Amino acid sequence: MGAITPVGHDLNSFWHSVTHGVSGIGRVSLFDITGYDCQIAGEVRNFEPGKYFKNPKDVRRADRYSQLAMAAAKMAVEDSGLTAVSDPDRCGVIVGSGIGGLKTLEDQHEILLKKGPGRVSPFTIPMMIANMASGLVSMEFGWSGPNFAPVSACATACHAIGEAWRMILEDDADVFLAGGSEATIVPMGMSGFAAMRAMSTRNDAPTKASRPFDKDRDGFVMSEGAGVIVIEELEHAKKRGARIYGELCGYGLTSDAYHMSSPNPEGTGAARCMSMALKKAGLTPDDVDYINMHGTSTLIGDLCETKAIKTVFGARATNGLTVSSTKSMTGHLLGAAGAVETIACALTIRDGIIPPTINLDEPSPECDLDYTPHTAREKKVKVALNNSFGFGGHNATLVVREFAG
Repeated sequence: MGAITPVGHDLNSFWHSVTHGVSGIGRVSLFDITGYDCQIAGEVRNFEPGKYFKNPKDVRRADRYSQLAMAAAKMAVEDSGLTAVSDPDRCGVIVGSGIGGLKTLEDQHEILLKKGPGRVSPFTIPMMIANMASGLVSMEFGWSGPNFAPVSACATACHAIGEAWRMILEDDADVFLAGGSEATIVPMGMSGFAAMRAMSTRNDAPTKASRPFDKDRDGFVMSEGAGVIVIEELEHAKKRGARIYGELCGYGLTSDAYHMSSPNPEGTGAARCMSMALKKAGLTPDDVDYINMHGTSTLIGDLCETKAIKTVFGARATNGLTVSSTKSMTGHLLGAAGAVETIACALTIRDGIIPPTINLDEPSPECDLDYTPHTAREKKVKVALNNSFGFGGHNATLVVREFAG
C-alpha cells in the first residue's frame, strides 16, 4: 500500500498521524489565497516528485495529480515486493481522479489568453486528462494488462479498487495497482467549491475546521494526495510469499439518482450500497466491526450517511458498531479519498487501532453513532467497511476482512 497525504508522505507517517489525532490542515501556500472565502486546505507540503520518476523529463510532463499518483504507486509496489513480475500482461493499473489536471488547465488557459494559441504547451491535453496518471503508472512499471481510470467524483478511488477486485475475480488479471489521486488546490478548485458553499470557512482555526458530525460543522476541507494499493489474486500472492494486509471481499456501487451535489436525504442509495457490498462478501451487518465513514463534515452529507448506517445496521448502529471519519484529520482528498481510507481500514485490522474523529466536541442531535471522538481506540477488528460517496449521486462501498491464512 502507498499513501501520500497532508498528514504524512508515506504509509507509516500517515498511519502514525491518523492514530494520534494529527491534523494536516493549514493555510493555503500553493498560491496567493488572499480574498478567497475559504483559505485553508490539506496540502502535501515539501513534495519532491523527482524522487518517484525514472526520467527527470517525465516530471515536467506530468500534472501534480499524476506526480502524486506515481509517488503512491511506487510506494505500494515497494511495500508489496512486486518489483519484478513474470507476466506484465497479467498486471493492470486502475488509478482514477475526480478532476484530473486542473492546475495544467489553469496554467495553459492563462498562457492562451495572454500569449495566444501558438504558445500553449503540446503537453496540455496529456497532462490534463484524468486517465493519464493511470497511463503513466503503467508505463513506469511496464504493466500491460487492463488499464483505465474511473471518474466518479469522491467515489473514484473506491470504484477503482472495486473494479480491480471484480476483474481479478473474472480472471482478467492477477495483480492490479488501484486507487486515486487528486491535486485541486488551485484558484479554480478553491473558488468553485467555495461558490457552492460546500467548504468550511473556519480560516482562523484550520486544524479545527474539518469536524464531521459536530453541530458546528460548516463544510468540508479540500485536500490533495494519493492512495494506491496492490490487489493480488490469492494464489498468486501466496506463491511469491507476499505479506497480506487483508482480504478485499465485497464491493457495492449504486446511484442516488437524486441531485447533482446533494445526497438523497434519507440515505437510501448509500444504504443499498453497503447492503450490496455485504451481500457480495457473504457477510451480515452483525459481522462488521468498524466503518470508515465518508464523513466529510458537511451538514447534509454526515446526516444522510448516519441515516443510511441506521437503515442497514438497525439497533446495532447505536449499540456496538464503531465508526469514524479520518477526514477530520486528512481533510477531503476527493477522488483519492477512498483509497487512503481503504488503507486505513486495512491498518485498523492489522493493528487493532481505530483512528478517531477529531474536533467532534458536540455531535449534532441526529448524529448519534459511536464516531470514536477525539482519541484512537483499541479494538479487535475482523471486518471493516469503507464508504465513499460523490457528486452526481455516485456511491461505493468496499469490505475488507482479516486474512485468515
